[in-house]
Formats: sequence, structure tokens, C-alpha cells
Amino acid sequence: MSKKKYSGSVNGRGYYIALALCAAAIGIAGLLYYRNAEDPNVSMEDPVPTIVGSNHQAVVATGPNGEPITQPTTTPKVTIKTVSPLEGQTVAVYAMDSLTYNQTTRDWRVHNGVDIAAEAGAKVCAAADGEVYSVYDDDAMGMTVVIRHDGGYTTRYASLAETVTVKPGEKVTVGQAIGAVANTALLESALGDHLHFSVTCDSKPMDPAKFLEMK
Repeated sequence: MSKKKYSGSVNGRGYYIALALCAAAIGIAGLLYYRNAEDPNVSMEDPVPTIVGSNHQAVVATGPNGEPITQPTTTPKVTIKTVSPLEGQTVAVYAMDSLTYNQTTRDWRVHNGVDIAAEAGAKVCAAADGEVYSVYDDDAMGMTVVIRHDGGYTTRYASLAETVTVKPGEKVTVGQAIGAVANTALLESALGDHLHFSVTCDSKPMDPAKFLEMK
């Protein structure tokens, strides 16, 4: 075989080999795409594109007007409207970083909420929109209502009268009456008729005053 014919044969084979490799690459890419599309754990969203410059530093790609291309935020900000659950005098404040004196037990301890004194029978309201999680008679804190809210917040209303007006699973709106003031909390009986109001965020104690500031 002459050198010219051999060279032409090699070039022809090279063309078909390259064509076969391209087809294989396209097939593999398609297989991976559809496999990922069927996998719920794989995100199909486009990542923020980057361009590597000559100095090897990543540069964020920009749009036609020069603005940077960013991914949309998927987690909306939670906004909660709140109101005070009871109008009255605060007789004990939130204190989880220090000890306060408990007039009933006559010792010093932390206090996970605020105590608001009012006349027996005064209306106690839901501090925010939510869903009643539980209603129960606690041995230490008396009749108690627990409400869950958006954003991981939970409010607890204790020392209530036994005539609670809501039940577990019920949706409540901010300012809706849920019960009445009484003195059923044995652990705080020396305070007289009052509401013990406490708040948690993601199961961690929170100052109720900060929760009510979101109104």
C-alpha cells in the first residue's frame, strides 16, 4: 500500500472513530441526565455560573446589563403579627440567665416566662395565629394551653381557669380568646390570680417580650 493511500485510510478511520466517540459521549450524558431527573435527591436547578480568569480567580457571571446572576431565595422570611395575651401588671419577669426569688416555694430559681396579674375571669388571648397543640392540667402550673405558630414558635398559657374555650387541633387567630385568668398554678400560688406566659423558638426558651415585639 502506498504512503498516500495509507494516509487516506488512517484519516478516514480517524473521522469515524471521532464520530463514534462523540455519539457515545452524547448517549452517556443523556443517560446521566434522565437518571438524575428521576432521583428526587438530585437538584436539577442550574448553579450560579462562574468564569475562571487568567489569574485563576473565580468571577461570578453577569447578565446582559452587567448585573450579577444570583440564585433565587427559596426560604421566605416568616413574619408574625403578635399581641399581648393579657392586659395587666407584670409581677414576675423572664429570667433564664439568672435566679429570681419564688414567693411560693421560697427559693431562688430560673423563670421561663412572665407572670401577668389580673382579675379572675379576665380574658386571655392567643398571642399570634396558630394551632392549639395541647390543653392539659399540669400538676405544677395548672390549666395550660399550648399553641404552635409559624417559624418554630410555641406559646404556653398557664394558671388558667378550667373553662378553656379551645381544643387541640383547633386553628386560632391572633387576639382570639382561649381561656380566662385564675390561680391554678400551685408553683406560683402566692402571686394570686395571674397568667404565666412563656415562649419557645425551636424548643428553646425565648423572652416573651422579644416575641411580642414582632407585632
